[in-house]
Amino acid sequence: MAESQRIKRVNELIKRELGTIILKQVDYPKNLLLTLTKVECSSDLSNAKIWVSVMPESKTDWILSMLQRNIYHIQKTLDKRLRIRPVPKIRFVKQKKIEGTDNVDYILDKIKKEESK
Repeated sequence: MAESQRIKRVNELIKRELGTIILKQVDYPKNLLLTLTKVECSSDLSNAKIWVSVMPESKTDWILSMLQRNIYHIQKTLDKRLRIRPVPKIRFVKQKKIEGTDNVDYILDKIKKEESK
């Protein structure tokens, strides 16, 4: 029981730290909404899957490839920030479509068109 609580705490810690690292150190367009939706560490803490959601959704693959290109730097920064050993090896994966995101994409596109008028 205590082990699963530890993994939950490590998942939240990694999610928070990666959010900060990506926000401050990864250069991506600021007109995108990039969200780390979930972190899932393996039971031995050797690996961590990081689910990523991007708005607009059409930019998801581009963002994932950009994160993958920067993964060495992101991992090294995470290693320095966390006081746990081992620090899980991170891997970014695409968040499956969330109910209602089509509507959000539509609204964002509509706002963008209004601003460009």
